[in-house]
Amino acid sequence: MKIVIDFRIFGTKPGGLGRYNQEFLAELKKIDQDNQYILLFEEDPHLDLPPNFQIKICRCHWYGLKEQIVLPWLLYRLKPDLVHFTHFNVPFFYYGKYVVTIHDLIMTKFPSRRATTLNPILFKVKYLLYQAVIRNAIKRSKKIIAVSKFTAEDIKNYFKLNQEDAQKITIVYEGISSLVVDTKQLPQLPQKYFLYVGNAYPHKNLDFLIATFGEFLKKYPEYYLVLVGNKNYFYKELEKSNKLSQVVFAGYVPDELLPAYYKKATAYVFPSLYEGFGLPPLEAMSYGLPVLSSNSSSLPEILGQSVLYFDPIDQEDLKKKMSEIITNVDLRDQLIKFGYQQIEKYSWRKMAKETWEIYKILV
Repeated sequence: MKIVIDFRIFGTKPGGLGRYNQEFLAELKKIDQDNQYILLFEEDPHLDLPPNFQIKICRCHWYGLKEQIVLPWLLYRLKPDLVHFTHFNVPFFYYGKYVVTIHDLIMTKFPSRRATTLNPILFKVKYLLYQAVIRNAIKRSKKIIAVSKFTAEDIKNYFKLNQEDAQKITIVYEGISSLVVDTKQLPQLPQKYFLYVGNAYPHKNLDFLIATFGEFLKKYPEYYLVLVGNKNYFYKELEKSNKLSQVVFAGYVPDELLPAYYKKATAYVFPSLYEGFGLPPLEAMSYGLPVLSSNSSSLPEILGQSVLYFDPIDQEDLKKKMSEIITNVDLRDQLIKFGYQQIEKYSWRKMAKETWEIYKILV
């Protein structure tokens, strides 16, 4: 069978979805040597692929007008048996058989002006188009992959799915990555610091984290907060507004250096208000780092009892938990132990196999 997979968002720089696609492809090519795969990229990724995997360049940026016109035209020319859209942005004018992965419904939960750089009118238009695109993606799909039970329920409840559409949803958890540190380029880092790795979109709640850290410093002035993430508009605005000298904006850190940040940290802090899955806390656990996490959305489902939870709108609660994690050695040891146990539940190989099984059912 001929399967087209949309990998236009790829690699670690775009964030969680790029990582998802990168890891999925790395495992899928090991699993299936028989079926023909056509992989859509915006630019040539220069990957080493088996003979049954072919790259097709599609220069139509996600969420743009060209995506709605050029992409369906290209897909009809390719004549696939199945298309896998790894994000919800399915073109309106594509009527072929497809499966869609929905990672979260962030735009439905955080549709505020604060979450965009667009002017109010353009933002409203974009928001309405988002609603229409995702409804279309759900309605016409043969299968919907949700990355957590939380996301599956979110989809069912928000879009009020009938029984037929609800039954199309299959839960396929993500995995965690094993990164190898480049010991020749170890970064200069503070001796004691809390770490955050991820983007700086408003729902990530970093302004709350920085404000709480400022209060925490009054009792523990020797600590730093290190923020790792792409320097997009939101990251730069956060950096401009910050008044604390002990908040380090590290910017984008490549995979080969990221383990050093995890290994040297005191603890990992994840204050997000909404996550469809929540990959960074699991990666932190894989390096033996105790994790403090928000108790919101999918996080209790994904992280289980392996983290110290806090209320993401209660500064006193987070400040108390930060104090606990640095003073209670038994608690730290327990969280590290439980963290290693928790990450055993998630594997990119398992994720790729379960996705491949969906392909086989549909074709």
